[in-house]
Amino acid sequence: MTTGWLNQIDWSRPWLLPLRAMGYGIAHAANWRHALDSAAASIDLKNHRGLPIRFVPQEALPSGIAYESFISDTGQVPTRDNLHDFFNALIWLSYPRIKVQLNALQAEEIDQRGKLPTKVRGKLRDAATIFDENATLLVISDPSLGTALREHAWQELFVERREEFISRCDVRLFGHALLEKLVSPYKAITAHTWIIVVEPPILTLAEETARQWVDETVAKRLHTGLHTGDFTPLPVLGVPNWWQGQDTAFYADEQVFRPKRPKLQLNQ
Repeated sequence: MTTGWLNQIDWSRPWLLPLRAMGYGIAHAANWRHALDSAAASIDLKNHRGLPIRFVPQEALPSGIAYESFISDTGQVPTRDNLHDFFNALIWLSYPRIKVQLNALQAEEIDQRGKLPTKVRGKLRDAATIFDENATLLVISDPSLGTALREHAWQELFVERREEFISRCDVRLFGHALLEKLVSPYKAITAHTWIIVVEPPILTLAEETARQWVDETVAKRLHTGLHTGDFTPLPVLGVPNWWQGQDTAFYADEQVFRPKRPKLQLNQ
């Protein structure tokens, strides 16, 4: 039987489809923590040092040690009894290669700056944290749709070319803080989106194969580094068929679907 806070998750939401098969079972297990560890063991989930990933109580994290370093050094992921950490664990199980590579990037950055938590996080660690907490992966077979997103051409993207978006895009939520927010959805929730341009056949893969392909492909790209400029905003409830009332007026709400800011012109 699920605990009260796990009962808040509505697994019928369209954005949870890629996570539903695994997540629903774990959320409804007799002991969700044990279910997480069993699932991790079943896929031989290990961190970048080859240490088995296990989900441990928050109290296991020593005082003064950076969370990311602890995972890197021990393979243990501090996990509280809340939605935020449940979704974090679920993403570890669903996109393990990406999570391992993000942790490796974060741990390397911390090693270079010293392992104690610090307010001076560094650009790489900032970008990795944004990815980890709030990223959406947009897999597209038509690069012009990615261009429209970067230009904030919301009417073009979601009204004029709506059917193209539906047939040529696969939207996958990754950030666990983003998933937590969407337990109680509101229109302004916005993701940091990473665009992955693919050949059309990739979008026809079966769900499990597609998820594994995305996991491997994005992890390889992360090997080359990560910058905050890699992201572009996406109000997630604007994704076609993810919310009700998605008409022209819905997308004309500039408090949510904001125009792109003009670039500042330097004086000649």
